[in-house]
Amino acid sequence: MTSFTRSRSARFLAGVALLSVSAIVVAGCSSTPSDDSSDGGSTSTADLTLKLGSLLPQTGSLAFLGPPMESGVGLAVKEVNDAKAGVTIDLTAEDEGDTDTKAYETSITKLQGAGVSAIVGAAASGVSKLILDGNVSAGILQISASNTSPDFTAWDDDGLYFRTAPSDLLQGEVLGNLIAEDGAKSLGIIYQNDAYGTGLDAAIKETFEGTGGEVVAEASFNVGDAQFDAQVETIKAQNPDAVAIVSFDQFKTLAPLLVNAGISADKFYLVDGNLSDYGDEIPVSLEGAQGTKAGPALADDFTDRLQTYWTGEGNSEVKDFTYAAEAYDAVVLVALASLAADSTEGADIAAKMQEVSGGSGDGEKCTSFADCAKIINDGGTADYDGYSGDVTFDEAGDPQGASIGIYKYGADNMIERTN
Repeated sequence: MTSFTRSRSARFLAGVALLSVSAIVVAGCSSTPSDDSSDGGSTSTADLTLKLGSLLPQTGSLAFLGPPMESGVGLAVKEVNDAKAGVTIDLTAEDEGDTDTKAYETSITKLQGAGVSAIVGAAASGVSKLILDGNVSAGILQISASNTSPDFTAWDDDGLYFRTAPSDLLQGEVLGNLIAEDGAKSLGIIYQNDAYGTGLDAAIKETFEGTGGEVVAEASFNVGDAQFDAQVETIKAQNPDAVAIVSFDQFKTLAPLLVNAGISADKFYLVDGNLSDYGDEIPVSLEGAQGTKAGPALADDFTDRLQTYWTGEGNSEVKDFTYAAEAYDAVVLVALASLAADSTEGADIAAKMQEVSGGSGDGEKCTSFADCAKIINDGGTADYDGYSGDVTFDEAGDPQGASIGIYKYGADNMIERTN
């Protein structure tokens, strides 16, 4: 097997699956997809080699999301290849970094130079905004497993942009309502000043104030900042009932500062960018803190396969699986769309993405690449439902439905899903 490490480029075979966005399902599991394998496949007349790129955070403030997302991509590549159903994906993996480190500038040049037809990534909305127009000009399909900025819905992308994660409008609504339902009447928000942070700040504020609550303090910071005393003082001065923290790994610094300022962790409300199993990485108790992130509870067979794949490539175990399912599904959907289009051109693949996700409304349900490929190879229309949920793209490339999970920290600083 070709080696896939987080520090260098790698090449694989792959496929893509996606999520949808017009309804909110707080909690619950979607139907569990079957294990991808060559069983159930059919002999395909297609013989496609799809050059796929991944642009995911191996370094930077989102590096903790690298292992789950890269393991999702890598496992999907392996299982699509194992199906031998007409699509072989040649994957080139590059580091996204973040808007501060700018690793993506070199990486996107490498990916475009490699002749990729589609790219899974970037993870950060801010990075995707900086590379999307260039990809559109080059005719490259871009699909993100974690972009949540509402701005992408109306982006002029020639139909080449898709995402398997729901918009911040959904997560912000869920979190704002959760804070209100917990009895808070006043809220302070600390957020990073980028596309991700400002979008969630606005959505949380609008929802919370719509319930009758009041946002009494807002404090922003820039990606790359290391000092947050001023932001903590701004929040502390208003003594809010709850504090929403919209950040990436800056939370490791923010949490102790807030607790030491007298704001107990059971007042914290986190988001997908900083919700993680911290254990002893944070030197204060997070017990009682809550947070939200997209995606249904994952089946054990899927997380076991992710872990087996990732550690088998010589990596340490994945700590949590945030956006792993979305990344896996993104690959499966791209592969299915390529097969349905009988093409590896970005525009041709994009034209079939809505169809294979169920957007046409007349497809046959299937839950693995192999089973969906059989339907396509037999002349039918596949409707893939993945591990991230039912996958149905709308005309803007957004998922039409989403599951937003609610999580709570225990005394061990580890999260447990509560709804």
